[in-house]
Amino acid sequence: MLRIAICAPSAAFTREDAGRVTDLAEREFPGIELHFHPQCFLVDGHFAGPDALRRAAFVECANDPAFDAVWFARGGYGSNRIAGEAIARLDHHAQGKAYLGYSDGGYLLAGLYRAGIGRPVHAPMPADIRREGGEEAVRRALAWLGGDCSGEEPSRDGHPRIALNLTTLAMLCGTPLMPGLAGHVVMVEEVSEHLYAVDRLFFHATAHLGGVAGLRLGRIGDVPENDRPFGAEPIEIARYWCDRHAIPFLGEADIGHDSANRIVPFGLAAPVA
Repeated sequence: MLRIAICAPSAAFTREDAGRVTDLAEREFPGIELHFHPQCFLVDGHFAGPDALRRAAFVECANDPAFDAVWFARGGYGSNRIAGEAIARLDHHAQGKAYLGYSDGGYLLAGLYRAGIGRPVHAPMPADIRREGGEEAVRRALAWLGGDCSGEEPSRDGHPRIALNLTTLAMLCGTPLMPGLAGHVVMVEEVSEHLYAVDRLFFHATAHLGGVAGLRLGRIGDVPENDRPFGAEPIEIARYWCDRHAIPFLGEADIGHDSANRIVPFGLAAPVA
């Protein structure tokens, strides 16, 4: 039996959605047992509880030898506020776990990857149950935890990979959480940003990606309408900034803030089972 701890390093989750995810897991994945930490359901302004409680819940889940993996309940904003101190408090029990999430959870995934702790994985989260087709996204993550790699993003060329939200990547650059990415294929996606903001994010992020093996562009979804056309589509923006910094542009990646979001283990990691 795989035992998965679920905590909320960013924004709060609901008991109703936790029940839906638990019901799906019990029906279809009898070899997986989910444990939602009570902290998931706390609310403190924007966050799932104060920084100290969110940090403590993550550390408790990561250091508990009874759990095989830690799954972030949802994104939102806030994991960057706790990531550095939380990672510093992890012990040897945290080393063997997979850590699953995306979006704002990328701060923790990147920091864990830099520290060489566990197996960070870009993957759907329990909150995706709310999306159209969200049950399939949750199934993809649960199947991966059970050893089924069919939900992984298919593009591979032998290089280690990492997948992050573009805003998260840009904010990581220059901070103690940013891992070294020389030789990596970097995959990025974004949601709910104007195209001029996407361009601005690429301006900053690509300046910090020297030595990478290349960049792949995931989906740029739910782009707000601006008062004038930007004049370039997302793939043109990505190509432009890759060319400016001599980064090989490798095409598209099957990741995004949607129910089709595929799984990307960081580096050359294998699944937990």
